[in-house]
Order: sequence, then structure tokens, then C-alpha cells
Amino acid sequence: MTAPTAHVPVLLDEVIEALSIQADDTVVDGTFGAGSYSRAFLAVGAGRVLGFDRDPDAIANGPSLVPDAIESGRLTLVEERFSQMDRVLAERGIGLVDGIALDIGVSSMQIDQAERGFSFQADGPLDMRMDQSGPTAAEFLNQADEAEIARILREYGEEPRARTIARAIVANRPIERTAELAAIVRRALGYRAGQKSDPATRTFQAIRIHINGELDELQDGLAAAERSLTEGGRLAVVTFHSLEDRIVKRFLRERSGGTPAASRHRPEQVDPRQPTFARIAKPVSPSEREVAGNPRARSARLRSAVRTSAPAWTQPTGGRQ
Repeated sequence: MTAPTAHVPVLLDEVIEALSIQADDTVVDGTFGAGSYSRAFLAVGAGRVLGFDRDPDAIANGPSLVPDAIESGRLTLVEERFSQMDRVLAERGIGLVDGIALDIGVSSMQIDQAERGFSFQADGPLDMRMDQSGPTAAEFLNQADEAEIARILREYGEEPRARTIARAIVANRPIERTAELAAIVRRALGYRAGQKSDPATRTFQAIRIHINGELDELQDGLAAAERSLTEGGRLAVVTFHSLEDRIVKRFLRERSGGTPAASRHRPEQVDPRQPTFARIAKPVSPSEREVAGNPRARSARLRSAVRTSAPAWTQPTGGRQ
């Protein structure tokens, strides 16, 4: 197992402010990673933090990152998807919590370890599995038909030339390495060294999201957070691209009583369920100073809200994104 890579948390101060952690609060860090958020929550007075992560490497490395907190019982690590937090909390007899933070997407640790296959910055096996189980990215690309690959690239990477890339992938199979895939995409799109952005970025994002079911996990995780927060509990979610941010924005709008604007073709919609979130904060982006020190923060956006006393909604309103 590779040692953890140094990780710079994004919007850390803003997340702490949004959670407004008080002494003895119980807080869920739904994406433990390298433990940056968890350490910060404990430092500002949280009584107990539960760090969830689906990546077994993150959980295995955790005790060496925050040994005192684990030994004292203030930090508990859970190898599980954050969408399962309400079940895990109930099984452990914890009940409702005071704050939940979700830092969505791939972590710096995962990106920087070539053997995990998340990035084309260094060559490695085409894996991309966060929980290190199930089909790899290579298996998907080598088995799926052209139409399915194009759909994934279009929907999850917002790639305008998805069909061109999918055709090139199929023509060059089998593909086993990240460098191979990046080269195929670049050739297909006529990439020249020195261009501002690498066209392989959208393809890698799309495949990673598909392999890990990330958008479904986010939607299910938001519903789990709704079920897990006590009245007055705070939710803070950091996203890194428009697909994720759109899901969070829509969830909070619906759960706070927002409805689509009426028109003469579509009457105003009224949902009989009570709002489960209030005090929806304006989205927050990183400062220029933070982006200068951590370029990966550039696209980050924080959305936060406060839980009301209304019962959690039992049925989804909009289906999968």
C-alpha cells in the first residue's frame, strides 16, 4: 500500500464556518480522505467525528494520520459509502448528528497515486475504482459498445465529441494503461502540445464518475444526510464540477420549499411535504489566494443549509440526475 500523499483541503475555513461546530457536537466527515476536515473539526471543539470513506486505503492510513483522536475515541473511521451514514449511525446507536460535511469527487491522494489509475499525469493501470472492487475502467472500456461509451462521455464528461472519442477507443482496444487512453483521446481530437487544456480531462472524469456511480452516490448521500441531521444540524457540501453542483443545488432548492417558476404552459407546482432545510446559504467559491496556493480548488463550490424539524422526505422528486 502506497503512503498517503499530502492533501490540501479545499474551502476548509468556509466549511467550518458553515458547520458552526459547538462543543460536544457529533459531526460526520462523509469523505475522510487524508483526514484534513476531521482534524479541523476536532480542533474547533467537536466532541466526536465519524469519518466515512469507501476507499480502504484511506481507512487503513487513518490511524497514522490522527492517532490521538482515534485512541481517545473522539474519531471513528468507517469503511463505507457516505450514502449509508444513516444506517451506520443507527447500528452504532448514535442517532442524529449535528453536522455533516461532504467533499465530493476524487481525492488528491487517489489522483497522485499512479497505480490507482485516476489520472493521466503519470502512467498507471487503468483502474479508477474508489473502493477497489468491481469492474475496472479498463474492463469497462474493453467490453462496452461504442454507443455506451459515447453516452458515458457525453453525460458525465459533457464531451461534445463523445462519438469521435468512443469510436477511437473501440478501434484501439484493448486498452490497459492511463497513458494509452490519454494518447487515444488526444489523437482523436487533434491535440497539440501546449494547448491550454488537455482534451483527455473530460474523458477521464466521465469514466471515473461512471465506474464509481458518483452521481447516484451523491444523490443518495444527500438524502441520507437529510435523515441523519438533527433539528438545527448543518450540512456543507463541496463540489468540483457542474454535474455535482447541479444535484446539490436542486436537492436544497426542493428540500427548502423551492419550486420551478410557473408559466402558462406549466402551472406552479406545490409540494405538500414540509421543507427539511432552511437558511440556504449562497454558494461560496475559493478566494484567489486559495486558488493560487492550490490550483485544484479552482472549480470548487460550497453549498450549505440548516436542517429543520420536518420529517425527511420518503420519495425522490426528480429521479436520477
